[in-house]
Amino acid sequence: MSKILIVEDDLLNRALLQAVLKPEGFEILTAEDGWAGVEVAQREQPDVILMAVMLPDLNGYEAIRRLKDQRATRHIPIIAITTNATTAERERALEAGCDGYIAKPIDTQALPRQVRLFLH
Repeated sequence: MSKILIVEDDLLNRALLQAVLKPEGFEILTAEDGWAGVEVAQREQPDVILMAVMLPDLNGYEAIRRLKDQRATRHIPIIAITTNATTAERERALEAGCDGYIAKPIDTQALPRQVRLFLH
């Protein structure tokens, strides 16, 4: 069973992602901010991370940079999730080290397929 870490501060968005992915057979881990996301990723070594970019304290971009700078976590694919679906925002996510990018609102039918593309 693949482990997915969802780093999302909004309770409703986090619940939606869980509700879509759990029935697809994924084990779901969650974190409510960037600091917790980094800590959970280091400890649990998920197969994929879904990272909101607008997070309190440590934003998603900085959390991504920290994870990609560490040997223990740099291999984990990270998919940025953002409401700002501009080309500039996509480039910023990729420059931070993201392996993929999903714009909100989430296409719940496409999400499981999008996540599976990043599983090794």
